[in-house]
Amino acid sequence: MHKVIAFYDDRVLAHEPNIDADFLPQRIDKRIRHLLAGLPVPWKYPEHPGRLKAIQHLLEKAPIAGLHIEGGKAATHEQLARVHTTSYLSDIFSLRGKNAWLDVDTTAVSPGSVDAAEVAAGTAIAAVEAVIDKRAKSAFALVRPPGHHAEPVRARGFCLFNNVAVAAAHARSALGCERVLIVDWDAHHGNGTQDIFWAEPDVMFFDIHRAAPFYPGSGHLEEVGAGLAEGTTINVPLPAGAGDEAYLKAFRDILAPAAAWFKPDIILVSAGFDPHWHDLALNVSYEGFGALTGFMQQLAEQHCDGRLVFVLEGGYNLESLANGTRAVLAVLAGNAVPEPDTCGIAEVQAAADFHRTAFQSE
Repeated sequence: MHKVIAFYDDRVLAHEPNIDADFLPQRIDKRIRHLLAGLPVPWKYPEHPGRLKAIQHLLEKAPIAGLHIEGGKAATHEQLARVHTTSYLSDIFSLRGKNAWLDVDTTAVSPGSVDAAEVAAGTAIAAVEAVIDKRAKSAFALVRPPGHHAEPVRARGFCLFNNVAVAAAHARSALGCERVLIVDWDAHHGNGTQDIFWAEPDVMFFDIHRAAPFYPGSGHLEEVGAGLAEGTTINVPLPAGAGDEAYLKAFRDILAPAAAWFKPDIILVSAGFDPHWHDLALNVSYEGFGALTGFMQQLAEQHCDGRLVFVLEGGYNLESLANGTRAVLAVLAGNAVPEPDTCGIAEVQAAADFHRTAFQSE
């Protein structure tokens, strides 16, 4: 058994919206052009192929011993239809080979986007299958476009298909997992994942994120699910300055007892790297991502024989995206779990050591 397999498929690079292209439908195009015209600087589509290329380049430059790479696969219509309506899928499939704006969140498709989105969802499934089949202790699906904003009937926030939800539904429908825990640590609330499993008692959704009105504006504390699933949606909204300490406290004090009560058969992580301060949303460090990964490993060992799968979500600063991803993969591959420090403490200590002799009496 490998300690960790990273799944990657070049076909996900085919999603490449170009805002200079002619988009359909015209009504949305006009509205978005008006929005973009009001910006003080030129706007480029932030969810681009360079995100995964940056991760690739760093892993080539600084390889991780024990990390294995495998290819992905495309999701089938049946697999996608477990979480998206057939009418929505028909609408998306009709855009294959086209340029189109899908919403005023500026979600767009290019000619290769639908193929890329199918592969992103299918690759998340491949990662789950590898862990269930015991080919790997853990797995990481390096995919795009991201998925956690995609709702059953709507594309949002650069997301077309909800990759982690498709993988969770496959684990339950085809792989014998009765209860699935999804942990979303992206800086943005996973509104789509929450919506899909809102009334599903056998899927627990834990989401820690920057609080509204930060995009998408959902994820309030009181949003806890409905019916028999009341209590299986857990939101932890944070202020802009929150970082490692807040994330780890939420994991220890909220996630750990929730998981002990829920008893998952597998844990999936919607891993966005925009909580890093380079993305100007929150203040998680690379050591923090590593420590969170170590916590997730312990949780998986306690409750589901170590079965743990990560699925890439957001993160738009290429440096922090690549380094954050590598920090997670290093821990999954067996490297030591780092101990995050409060930002600046080490530097202050170094300065104190440097200046100490200046203040000593003769």
